[in-house]
Amino acid sequence: MKIRNQWSALPITAGVACGLLTGCGSQSSGSDAAGSHVVVGMSDDVLATDPASGYDPGSWLLFDNVFQTLLGFPKGGTEPQPEAAKSCSFTDSRTRIYQCTLKDGLKFSNGDPLTAQDVKFSFDRTLKINDAAGPAIMFSVLDSVQTPDDKTVVFKLKAPDATFPSKIASGAGSIVDHRQYDANGLRKDDQAVGSGPYKLDSFSKDEAVFSANRSYKGTAQVKNAGVTLKFFHGDQPALKQALLDGKVDVAYRGLTTKDIAGIGAQDDTKGIEVVEGSSAEVQHLVFNMDDPVAGKLGVRKAIAYLLDRDALIRDVYQDTATPLYSIIPAGIAGHSTAFFDTYGARPSKAKATAALHADGITGKVHLTLWSTPSRYGPATDDELKAIATQLDASGLFQADVKSVPFDQYEKDIAKGKYGVYVKGWVPDYPDADNFTAPFFGQGNVLDNHYTNNTITGRLIPRTAAESDRAGTDKDYGQLQDIVAQQLPVLPIWQAKQYAVVRDGVYGLEYCLDASTVFRFWELNKS
Repeated sequence: MKIRNQWSALPITAGVACGLLTGCGSQSSGSDAAGSHVVVGMSDDVLATDPASGYDPGSWLLFDNVFQTLLGFPKGGTEPQPEAAKSCSFTDSRTRIYQCTLKDGLKFSNGDPLTAQDVKFSFDRTLKINDAAGPAIMFSVLDSVQTPDDKTVVFKLKAPDATFPSKIASGAGSIVDHRQYDANGLRKDDQAVGSGPYKLDSFSKDEAVFSANRSYKGTAQVKNAGVTLKFFHGDQPALKQALLDGKVDVAYRGLTTKDIAGIGAQDDTKGIEVVEGSSAEVQHLVFNMDDPVAGKLGVRKAIAYLLDRDALIRDVYQDTATPLYSIIPAGIAGHSTAFFDTYGARPSKAKATAALHADGITGKVHLTLWSTPSRYGPATDDELKAIATQLDASGLFQADVKSVPFDQYEKDIAKGKYGVYVKGWVPDYPDADNFTAPFFGQGNVLDNHYTNNTITGRLIPRTAAESDRAGTDKDYGQLQDIVAQQLPVLPIWQAKQYAVVRDGVYGLEYCLDASTVFRFWELNKS
């Protein structure tokens, strides 16, 4: 996600990893789910209720529950399946024409029928508005949308793109009612009309209230009467206290790693449990290839040889993440261990020294690591300080850390002012393409002046065109090997996904998986 704006923070196997620190929130067979109302708190904000604008985790959480997409990700799965569509498929061997047939009887929450016209309107509108904070960038390959009849939608693509089904299954593919939305501008009234499992009853600065959409026709089986989403605007202590006081049933996206690790170890957390799920949120160090220091391969290699991921995760993140040795995270098809194979897991001063000497560097390397915790979380500064300490301890570096607000951070990166900086990523869809093309393709989001003709000219186009995603493993392996050797980025960690719940709340394990879809409909409360 959802980011581009949340390069912050946006998955894993086809099965859900539901681990437990103190409990697992499993499905209760005895609860009267139909009459329950669940209160969910999170520290993120919902920045948009209009799918043509929102491109952040909070907004996509709303979209995933209020709007339908032609395809959707089933719980525990990463392969898109029919949702508003009865069927979808490529109709040509070049993966450039994609056709969907809609289900019968689809309606929006206001009773309006949903037809192919609404689908075309939704995609055309997103592309026409092209909001800077919106998901239009995901459909740069889309040439046109045609509607031969009320039930048929035909997408014509500018270039082969086998990942197109995953893109339209994401929040970017939300279908809006053409009678309720302006084709030329964003909705301004904080209302939403969709055909998803829920309807948005109200939206304000501090909460959004959802009720079950009785007109919904799709694959979700709603297990509660509604959900209230409370916003804590980054105030993590307040979110924790609301959970302890019983004012929220679920805390999602917002508790600190210390809080998560401490649940169950304190008397005041009795009756509260942590549900752990899979995630492919990742974080990298990014190197400006034009920087006079970080632009030297010997410097980048030395950092790769000295980075102790295990210590970072233990000391800074309280084991709420896992070491990442790949551009493509574990659990996503195409994952390799290129950085482990090249640089190992244990720090090596000898290899770091040799890398510097090979580049003619014999004195201490002076380096600044740039951070922005306002976007990537309060632990980010501590993480980079720990990395700086690791580098300094080798005697090869003199590193410091500077932290700035996100707006300044992005502007300075675009101007090339930083040599080494941190970036996070939550995937838009669970495919290796979403961890490679945005970073290393044409016009990538890193702004680090890295290009590789083999990657942009051959590997990315070839993997995008391959309809058999398992058939991309060799190319993705080569891509990751190239990146590991040239080091435009250095992977640090892959997140685990958590929600903290009060006793009697069930279904959370179906909300935390590789798809990044937080499924309101799976929640119920006894």
